[in-house]
Amino acid sequence: MRGFRHLAAATAAAGLLVGSATAASAASAPAGVHLRGGTTTVTTAPGVAAALLENGIVPHATWPARESVVCRSGGPAVRFTFPVTGGIVTLNPLGGKIYHRGGILFINKNNGKKIKVSRFTIDLAHADLTGIVNGNPRARVRLFRLDLSRAKLAAGHHAVAARDISLKLTSAAARALNAALGTRLFSAGLDLGTAKTKLRI
Repeated sequence: MRGFRHLAAATAAAGLLVGSATAASAASAPAGVHLRGGTTTVTTAPGVAAALLENGIVPHATWPARESVVCRSGGPAVRFTFPVTGGIVTLNPLGGKIYHRGGILFINKNNGKKIKVSRFTIDLAHADLTGIVNGNPRARVRLFRLDLSRAKLAAGHHAVAARDISLKLTSAAARALNAALGTRLFSAGLDLGTAKTKLRI
């Protein structure tokens, strides 16, 4: 949560809060930053893409998300970019949610099984990322824990950016992926990669 507090402080310092509340009023009521859009990009950790492919698991971005392959010192990585559709960040108390479109379709080429996770939501109060499974809005799963211990944060005019946010797979997500794909590849706490988000306010 420390990283999100830094994000809140940077946002306030850049004058991005809606309205012009005084310090006294900010202390007595939540101040909100309304999001107009942006993108969140996830890049797989070294070795993750290779491990998935070696086990027949192929991840595909689903519209309007985009995917690309990038070369890194630890080997090739897959990069996914998801558009931010909106949300609100409250600074006092710290909280709010960031909504996205698109998703990732995982296909097991060895047995034809697949699972799609999409419509991701970053929950600031709980420092996690959730998504719905196979398009069912009632099947929302906590997919990742967000680790901001090494996050880099910056704020500008009508924009906020955060990068180097680590994504740790939750036990619920690992169970869902293994069961749906017929594999034992996924485990709780797996370091899937890092995320960066650029928000328009």
